[in-house]
Amino acid sequence: MKIIRDSDDQRVEASVLTTGAFDGVHVGHREVISQVIERAKGRGVSSAVVTFDVHPATVVRPDSAPKLLTRLPRKLELLEELGVDVAYVIEFDDARASTSAARFVEEVFIGRLGAQEILVGSDFNFGKGREGTVDFLREYGASSGFTVEGLELIKCDVEATEPVSSTAIRRALVGGDVAGAAAMLARPFEIRGVVSRGDQRGRTIGFPTANVILPDDMARPANGVYACHYITPDGVRRPAAVNVGVRPTFYESADAAVLEAHLLDFPADGQSGDLYDQEARVQFVSFLRSERRFNGIDELKAQLETDIADTRNVLS
Repeated sequence: MKIIRDSDDQRVEASVLTTGAFDGVHVGHREVISQVIERAKGRGVSSAVVTFDVHPATVVRPDSAPKLLTRLPRKLELLEELGVDVAYVIEFDDARASTSAARFVEEVFIGRLGAQEILVGSDFNFGKGREGTVDFLREYGASSGFTVEGLELIKCDVEATEPVSSTAIRRALVGGDVAGAAAMLARPFEIRGVVSRGDQRGRTIGFPTANVILPDDMARPANGVYACHYITPDGVRRPAAVNVGVRPTFYESADAAVLEAHLLDFPADGQSGDLYDQEARVQFVSFLRSERRFNGIDELKAQLETDIADTRNVLS
């Protein structure tokens, strides 16, 4: 996949494209992107996705910006996995936020990507003051040589009460519904971070954990215990019982939540088991229980044994 940024001088001769924040690259995004790819192949041109290096809300309304489901590197990984030919990355700042819809179309869609066809969600808007709507694009395209289609938003299943959206996924995570989030994402929700050296309390009671500080700008599931898959640096997916929270048994208060992953049957023979300072990839499969305070180490250890057994059952 070719990556083009606002600040470079790369261009595409002709494309079918879509545009948006694409936070999460969920099933609704995937439906639009799959149609972009199919139509681009039919025309013999490039499929292109126009997105942003940061979520636009962090610039235009930073106090109420949503927590991210995916940062840019992960988003680009997902777009490449889907088979997109070109990802055009808008370097979004105050100047870009004040760009009119017409100028944006001329500079990016036409000038840099040679748009022949544009597909967007039916509720799409862009440009200064959100003036660029589907109808605006249609009118502009009629005189500029490209067609526009606004696609209906999709639901995860026939019983869903609302379309799939990044907002709905965040809401599911806040409620601990990682299975619901996975259904909307078409994959397990994943947290990435570097394993840090904690206080090693887990090791002292026989349940060593890989500790990951949760980034402030990223979405996360509700505090609780989850059955997860943990991708180790060698690329192996391992079962893990994961606690997200503030560890109330040991601390009366905490500045921030921590992710603690106990990898089952790890390390195996011949492995060091040292995960410090390496990237953790934790994929959430199922909610097991809420986080709570225990009356002593023995009660905690008994519950951890139950959590491990439940994790085995869920992931078997």
